[in-house]
Amino acid sequence: MTEDAAERVRPIDLLITARWIVPVAPDRLVLENHAVAVDEGAIVEVLPVAQASAKYASRERVDLPEHALIPGLVNAHTHNPMTLLRGLADDLPLMTWLREHIWPVEAKVIGPEFVRDGVELAVAEMLRGGTTCCSEDYFFPDAQAQAYKAHGFRALVALPIIEFPSAWAQTRDEYFERALAVHDLYRGDPMVGTTFGPHAPYTVGDESFARIRTLSDQLDIPVHLHLMETAQEVEDGKREHGGLRPMQRLQKLGLVNDRLIAVHMTQVSDPEIALCAESGVSVVHCPESNLKLASGFCPAEKLRRAGVNLALGTDGCASNNDLDMFGELRTAALLAKGVAGDAAAFDDAFALRAATLNGAKALQLDAKIGSIETGKRADLVAVKMDEVETQPLYNVVSHLAYAVSRRQVSDVWIDGARKLEEGALVDVDLAGVLEKARRWRERIAAL
Repeated sequence: MTEDAAERVRPIDLLITARWIVPVAPDRLVLENHAVAVDEGAIVEVLPVAQASAKYASRERVDLPEHALIPGLVNAHTHNPMTLLRGLADDLPLMTWLREHIWPVEAKVIGPEFVRDGVELAVAEMLRGGTTCCSEDYFFPDAQAQAYKAHGFRALVALPIIEFPSAWAQTRDEYFERALAVHDLYRGDPMVGTTFGPHAPYTVGDESFARIRTLSDQLDIPVHLHLMETAQEVEDGKREHGGLRPMQRLQKLGLVNDRLIAVHMTQVSDPEIALCAESGVSVVHCPESNLKLASGFCPAEKLRRAGVNLALGTDGCASNNDLDMFGELRTAALLAKGVAGDAAAFDDAFALRAATLNGAKALQLDAKIGSIETGKRADLVAVKMDEVETQPLYNVVSHLAYAVSRRQVSDVWIDGARKLEEGALVDVDLAGVLEKARRWRERIAAL
């Protein structure tokens, strides 16, 4: 190499080469034998391996000869401390499950330690399954944020607002005061952000919603809530609010806009779908939780065709039992076909986009993550494609949607930092995490 050529070689932190790179944007693009150059946590360039080797001198190089490299999966709705309630109450309808089982147990155990330990268990599970970002919705957002930040995991934590007392806050004013304090603490943080988290229309009053709308506008942060999850919720809402459906009520209060993250939406009507598309609302589809609780079927294909930004979430482990986003995107694609009566509905490329870039967009993070593009943060996942379950391989995107198991995730990076290496968690005390989970099991089982 000449002296001039040597001077042109750029030093970087990391070079990842892969048999296939699936950037997600544009749809169906698959780059064979390409590399991703990463420096200071950002993607510098995506280019053929030979060119990358000549152009960059990396402090670390990772070669993935039988892998697909994809953007990190985005779990756009979850209650991660509820990993500690996994399997506690199964095969029950939503309100029975909540009122007779989940809420009574939470009232006895919820606190910062429960939240922290549940988040740590969830982080370990998510990393092993290729999830690099989540939108969290639970109490004690300060404890959540501390746990996510300690593990270098990207998260938006919801600032809970609900009309009844909890271990987190006793009055409406206290909920708002504590919410704003957490928001101020993490304002501008590169890894942890905030949303407002009013629980649902049936647990939050108009005065609180109006206050949330004003603060959301002022602070420019999303509003993340369960909406029209069951037919009973809609009927109860109409009876209690002068015949207004929950979406109509929110529209009247000024909350139907591009900051709204509407979760579940199994009962959304055609006019409401058009309203969501026009207003820029993001919908988070949680198919497995909805199926398990028999809540109904989100018309995902109708939402997609209307142009609504449709993301995916697992919901919490108490109503889903896992945080498997590969499983979720496959279920979403299959269920949408059945609901729409159309085998072409919710195709493989869209399923992958819903689990990555659309989730990032819902969280207002699509300028930073969700696709493999120059300038974005290096949240990356390697999936081993030479397993029995993914052979023969004709179409990488098809396999990612329909054949891949989360156990094929081999390597994960968040912000350019290695979090999973050849299937092993990096800088996670897994034995300690599991021991804490066992202790919580013993305590909760004895209640």
